[in-house]
Amino acid sequence: MGSGDGLAKVTYLPGVVPPSPEPVRRVAAPDFATFFGESDAADGVVDGTGASGRPERGETEGDRSAARGRREISAENVSMHALTRRGMSRWELEKVLLDREFDAGVVEAELDRLEGVGLIDDAALAETLVRTQHERKGLGRSALSAELRRRHIDQVHIERALEQVDDDDEQTRANELAIKRAGQLSSYDLETAKRRLSGFLMRKGYSSSVVRIALAEALSARTTGVQFR
Repeated sequence: MGSGDGLAKVTYLPGVVPPSPEPVRRVAAPDFATFFGESDAADGVVDGTGASGRPERGETEGDRSAARGRREISAENVSMHALTRRGMSRWELEKVLLDREFDAGVVEAELDRLEGVGLIDDAALAETLVRTQHERKGLGRSALSAELRRRHIDQVHIERALEQVDDDDEQTRANELAIKRAGQLSSYDLETAKRRLSGFLMRKGYSSSVVRIALAEALSARTTGVQFR
């Protein structure tokens, strides 16, 4: 049989089923939009999935919850460290946390937690400050009120805390300060000593009526034994 002759037709024996013909494979027409990069498929994004068909890697709700938990723990550490150094009002601690760039929601939650367990208590802080500042530094009610306002303590708490210092207590403390201070002014003439002593007591937050009585007490030679030039 020559090379140019066709193949002989196959004749099957009776009872033999000839095989099915091979199916014709069709080649899909090219997607020119994809080819030229003009479809979502060209960017590897189809219906919100990547090229693999799986969702894009990103932050899940669990990731966000874990991150929020870490921020809350960090805020707790910062606030506890601050409170071990000194008593702080809610406003003061809020400022500390915001300065550390914690989210407002995290800060609010931490402050509420601390108030709930009594670690920040503006009413108790006001009472403590009034008592210690009056006894140790000799501050009068005016100066005490100004100090509490500076720390953004509510006026209701301020007024209640100042009830600890009655008129007699304030006058007694002013007299003590004036007598002690007068002993340091003996090198001045009487008028200069009065002026300096008066300014000292006014800066301590005492009213003019309290200062006047304290001056009379302190500058009396009979009481203090101090002689002025």
